[in-house]
Amino acid sequence: MIRYSGQSRLLIAIDCIIFGFDGHDIKLLLIQRGLRPEKGKWSLMGGFLEPAESLDDAASRILKKLTGLEGVYLEQLHAFGDPLRDPVERTISVAYFALVDIHRYEKQLSTEYHAEWFLLKELPELIFDHTTMVRMARRELRYKAALHPILFELLPQRFTIPQLQILYEGIYDTTFDNRNFSRKVLSTGLLIKQKEKDKANSKKGAFYYKLDKRKYKANFQAFLNFIPNPDKLLL
Repeated sequence: MIRYSGQSRLLIAIDCIIFGFDGHDIKLLLIQRGLRPEKGKWSLMGGFLEPAESLDDAASRILKKLTGLEGVYLEQLHAFGDPLRDPVERTISVAYFALVDIHRYEKQLSTEYHAEWFLLKELPELIFDHTTMVRMARRELRYKAALHPILFELLPQRFTIPQLQILYEGIYDTTFDNRNFSRKVLSTGLLIKQKEKDKANSKKGAFYYKLDKRKYKANFQAFLNFIPNPDKLLL
């Protein structure tokens, strides 16, 4: 086998940041680390890249192995390469983030590695640089949500306008005016109104909607500038 002479070898890890929405709160999925050092402490889903697999395949494999989740939205976020980020060996981590509707995947979730959902505002202390990864993933999520409907990955197939508003308010840690929010989201033309109502929270109820995926793919620009003054909310 030909090798590049005089070059050091290092490890490549994959870490998965999984955001979930249960209809009321935005949460982050964590596991208890099974390796020393920091064994038993809360961690993102992580593992090492195998020689014959791609980064994307490794992310899907690790996520399924540690949580049981598969078929979820995954996107590469960033490579973290501080020489001291892992005290054992020089390890570069390529982070991915995922968006899931918690109820849609709750039956898949494995308890073998003690996977547990935590409120985004009440996270425990995480190992290594995982807190930095989460912060960066949240900034990226806010940026993308201001440009197109990526947050619909966190919702069930049918949802109400109030549910959608709760989700956006949680992502941006702010409050939107109810009427303005409803008007702006409906003006995009990307939602299909359903006949049924959700009457769980009021007698009057709220109509269910679905995302028109065909229209979205053809004209996702309709969601541009959906969030007012997004630059002020991206920090």
